[in-house]
Amino acid sequence: MPMLNYWTQTLRGRVMLLSFILISVPILVAGYAMKQSAEFYLLEEKKSKLAAFTILLDSKLDAGGYEAILRRADVQGLSREEKIRALNAELAGVADELARSSPGLGVGFYSRELDAIVAYGPSEKFGHTIGWSIQEDHPGRQVMAGNVYKVEFGSLVRGDIMNAMRPIERNGQVIGYIWANELTNDVDAQLVAMDRSVFFAIGFGLLLSLVLILAFTDSVVGDVQCIVEGLRKIRFDLSTRIVGMRGEMGEIAATINNLAEDLGDARSLRENIMDSMADGIISVDTEAKITAVNHAAEALTGFTAQELIGRSYKEVFCQHEWFHSLLLDTLSTGASYIGGEIDYPVKRGTIWISISTSLLKNLKGDSIGAVVVFKDLSEKKRLEAQVSRADRLATLGELMAGVAHEIRNPLTSIQGFLQYFQQAGTDEERATYIPLMLREANRMNHIIESLLYFARPCEATISPTNICRVLEEVVMLIQNRAAKQNIVFHLDLNEKLPLLELDEEQFKQVFLNLLINAVQALEQGGRISVRAHFLPERDEAEVVIADSGPGIPAEKREKVFDPFFTTKRAGTGLGMSVVQRIVLAQGGQIYLEDNPGGGLLIRLFIPRVRKVGVQMYAQQ
Repeated sequence: MPMLNYWTQTLRGRVMLLSFILISVPILVAGYAMKQSAEFYLLEEKKSKLAAFTILLDSKLDAGGYEAILRRADVQGLSREEKIRALNAELAGVADELARSSPGLGVGFYSRELDAIVAYGPSEKFGHTIGWSIQEDHPGRQVMAGNVYKVEFGSLVRGDIMNAMRPIERNGQVIGYIWANELTNDVDAQLVAMDRSVFFAIGFGLLLSLVLILAFTDSVVGDVQCIVEGLRKIRFDLSTRIVGMRGEMGEIAATINNLAEDLGDARSLRENIMDSMADGIISVDTEAKITAVNHAAEALTGFTAQELIGRSYKEVFCQHEWFHSLLLDTLSTGASYIGGEIDYPVKRGTIWISISTSLLKNLKGDSIGAVVVFKDLSEKKRLEAQVSRADRLATLGELMAGVAHEIRNPLTSIQGFLQYFQQAGTDEERATYIPLMLREANRMNHIIESLLYFARPCEATISPTNICRVLEEVVMLIQNRAAKQNIVFHLDLNEKLPLLELDEEQFKQVFLNLLINAVQALEQGGRISVRAHFLPERDEAEVVIADSGPGIPAEKREKVFDPFFTTKRAGTGLGMSVVQRIVLAQGGQIYLEDNPGGGLLIRLFIPRVRKVGVQMYAQQ
């Protein structure tokens, strides 16, 4: 292990190792290429020699082929063995003469008709093979079948050989084949001798390169170590300078000195800019340790820079379970936040701030940390609270005025009838007007019930609900009434929409109010479309209800959800307020838009899972 560390962790070891690699690799590659090339040409020379022997053997065979030899021997009508002996007697001498001309050479003839070896020289070694048939997968059969010349390496009759095979063609027919082979042991011996010479040359070159590397490493490493020592000092003191260097190393030292001076100026400028900013700035490294804090951050958090720098950001600011750090989220996910408003824990409590975060990257684009910029919004929040209280009081006044107006009319009618019946009135008049008085009383009761529903918190019964089925049921409830007004419904409901966790009865009321409003807007007939589909990226269902009616002017849309605001002659003005209350209590959203085809379009976003903890009160 110490030796490995020397070669991989010290400059001297790395320079020597790198130099040795740079020199040895070309030597090894060149040696390998030379070895491969020599082996290739040696084998090619062997193949050429064997090919020449096969051509020579072919020329020694009678132009009439085996048939001419058999005719001369007058054995054409005799047995296969007699024919083989006749051919061997003619050709054995030719094969032996050629085989003895080159040590290790084996040559022979094969008859396709007799399916037998008819001559194999030298006969003293291979004469016993006369009459043998080659195997079915022997390359010689491919040579005869395809009339092609082949050179094969493998274990054949005489052992591991390099075998050149040439078909014998006479009168347009292949009558057999000729071979010339050489034992691969002989070829390998020549290759080994050649490889030995190549390896010796490579070894000598590597040894010489190692000596040269050792000769110049000391001079190079000495200068580099001087520069390294200077850089270590500059890390803690930018005023340090590297001196006493010459040549290229001197230029490097001068460049480092200039960079240190520029870096010192840049650091001073950065610190001045950060400290002059009114917003607090805190930066962390990739391990979430605080690396920089400006004066504004010290004032806002109550911590000094000495207390923060080097400490874990999580350890200092994330002690409360309720606090979710956007800075740490940016560091882990890379997501940036701009202008978010949150409660931020400081040394003595919490403050309301506007916060922005982003990643810090080096010149390569790699993350080196994250930074948070924040501004104290406590005074702004206090002023907004005052404005909100004033708005609530004004809305309460409008609400009470609406309640008084809605209740006073039926109450005045009832009071007038009672005063009349107290002094006069016939039974016939009582039978006529008492039901009217009851209707007015029921109207007041309906107004009060709607007002109470609007004012009290929603008590929801949550269960998995098929929102498409709810929409179909609501449409079915009002379809008969709509048909009398020549209103056509168009449903586009995605049957694969997942079940939503919500109060089914409350959302029936939502859709019923919206569709009744749409029907009432189409006095002369028209079209109402209802579309529902799922938005997986938001984990919400989108429900769109659009009609072809007159729509709602833009200046009145802001008041649609206000209590007691209505554009109809008979109406409490609480329906849309209740709709908004139910949707927001689920954690959803509702928008009014112009229908591209004319009329009003209402778009609802309903979360798949109810957002727990959402408190919904009357529209402020």
